[in-house]
This record gives sequence, C-alpha cells and structure tokens, in this order.
Amino acid sequence: MNNVPETEEDIDFAQAIEDESFNKKLRNGDRVKGIVMSVNNSEVMVDIGAKQTGTVPASELTNDPTKSPSDIVKEGDELELIVIKVSDQDGMATLSKKRVDEQAGIDKVVKAKEEGAVLEAVVSTIVKGGINVYYEGVRVFIPASQTGLARDVSLDTLKGETVKFVILEAPERKKSAVGSMKAVSRKERDAAKAKFWESAEVGKEYEGEVKSITSYGAFVDLGGIDGMVHISELSWNRIKHPSQVVSVGDVLKVYIKELDPEKQRISLGYKRTEDNPWEKFKSEYAVGDVVTAKIVSITSFGAFAQIIDGVDGLIHISQLANRRVENVRDVVAVGDEVQVKIIGVDLDNKRISISIRELLEEEND
Repeated sequence: MNNVPETEEDIDFAQAIEDESFNKKLRNGDRVKGIVMSVNNSEVMVDIGAKQTGTVPASELTNDPTKSPSDIVKEGDELELIVIKVSDQDGMATLSKKRVDEQAGIDKVVKAKEEGAVLEAVVSTIVKGGINVYYEGVRVFIPASQTGLARDVSLDTLKGETVKFVILEAPERKKSAVGSMKAVSRKERDAAKAKFWESAEVGKEYEGEVKSITSYGAFVDLGGIDGMVHISELSWNRIKHPSQVVSVGDVLKVYIKELDPEKQRISLGYKRTEDNPWEKFKSEYAVGDVVTAKIVSITSFGAFAQIIDGVDGLIHISQLANRRVENVRDVVAVGDEVQVKIIGVDLDNKRISISIRELLEEEND
C-alpha cells in the first residue's frame, strides 16, 4: 500500500473543488442533495453544501396533510431536493422535497394503472363528490360512485380508514389521479366466485352472513357469492315472513341443496333433519296416546290443535264432543288447551287425527 502524503497542490485542488461547489450559484429548478440538520413543525433545515442555508417548508415536504415533518424525515437523512427560491439577500434557499417525490410518485401511479395493481392508502379528506387519498405523494380522487358505499351511507365513515383502490386515470402531466375502490371489490368478488364454483357441490356446508331478506327467503353471503334460503327452508314451523327466524347480519350454518352454474343460482338449506318435529313426533308418540294440545285454528269441519311445535293434529267436528256439534266455535276457541287422544297417524302425508270425543266416551264407560 502506498501511503503518499498529500502535497500542497493536492490540498489546494481539493479545497478549490469545495470552494467551487460552495460558491456555485443556485438557480430555481436546480436539483440538489441535502443533509437534514434539524426538524420542527414548520420546516426542515438542510445542509446543501452551498453558501445559502437550505430550508424546506412543511408545505413542501409532502402533499399528504395527515403527516407532519417528523413523520417524513429525521436528522441525518439525505434528501433529493429541488430549488424553488434563492435569496442572496438573506442567504436562504427554499427547497422542495415533494416536487421531487411527485414525479417519482406519478411514475409509480402510472405504472400501477398499466398493471392494474391494487393500492392501499389512508383516506385523508372528504370533498365534494368523493374522497381524497395520497399514494406516494400523489393525490388520488375517488368519486363517491366509486367508493362502493350505498347512497344512504355518509362518506365521513371512510375518513382515516385504510382503503384499497385501483387507478382509473393517471395523467402523467397532472399531479392527481382518479381511483376506484368499487373496482377492487368487484375484482375480489369475481375471484371469490371463481373459487366458490371450483369446489361447490350439493351437500357441502358453509357458514355465511345474512345479507338481505325478502318475502320469499334470505340471501346468505358464502364468501363473495350469495345463495338463497327459501322461506320454506328456514323453519320446520309455519312462518309468514323470513324475519320471524333470521335478521340481516345473522351468521347461519347452511348447506347447498341445488346448484345452477349457468344461471349462477345457489339454493341453500338451513333446516336440519334432526330438528324435524315430525321425526320427534314419530319417535315419541303413537296412536292411542293421550296428549294436551292447543287449539291454533278453527275451520267449518273441525279444529287444528298443536301437539308439539311444528306438528298439528285435526280434531274433526265429529270428534269434538259426544254429541252432535253444529258449530265448532260452540265447543272450542283458538288458544284453548284440550286433552285429546291420537286416533290416526299418516306420516307420509303429515296428517294426524285426534279426538276429544273418544276420551269423553271412555270416561262414561
């Protein structure tokens, strides 16, 4: 190794280069490098190796209003900067970091649009007709129609939230872009649908959230795709509306009853065989049993009485009393509890015949 001491000429040459750099006249638009010397809430002081003192106002650090100077830089950081104003009179050079970042950010946003990339950013402001987010220093405007929110939901609910979006418009010469959260949701739904149909089969079970209710059934989200539980599948009991059994937001365990890939229709089952009241009746009751039943409806030919939840029996008008009955309502009323005897069971057609008369006759024997 040659340890040759610096000559006076070497020292003078190095000094000359330093002096030339120090005395170089800065002009607006020049790109310079600077070392952060101090940071406060209003500005950042930097050493740019020139006779002027370099300062970066907080407003020239970033376009993102949610961040303070200390969130962006710290002492010792080396920054790429653009000169925006030089004042020889007070020895100050005003610099901008965000203008350097803007072009780099625009390049990234343009690339993201070309690739259809999904980006993430925090919602910074709510403005007329939409929201603003900042990605790599570039303002991205997301119209209200592209947020995916329902019309009756306030945009304020998104403030401060991290959202996913894609770029719809990213003009290279502009500092702002247009994005869409809705397009991301659509992509995710399409991917979820494709995944569902790959493995879906009759009998497969799922856990899903009730998304909406109609008069004829409930729609359940199976993970990006909805299936419908018909009202007849919601309960073994007679119900007039699905809301008697489920509410929006409920999580149900369902299974696939029918699939129609062409029409993208999925019919779901919710009732379980083990909960079938007819199965319970079959295992616990028989012809000849005496039970307490509750009158639930009255017709011209008799009265229907509930034996257990979901299973009713018919007391024919001829079985209401040990005498001739002209009007059913002369003997029983809805809500009455009566002792009856099971006299006939047709499980295939789900018909049960019960009698008050037979018990009365037995008492008289």
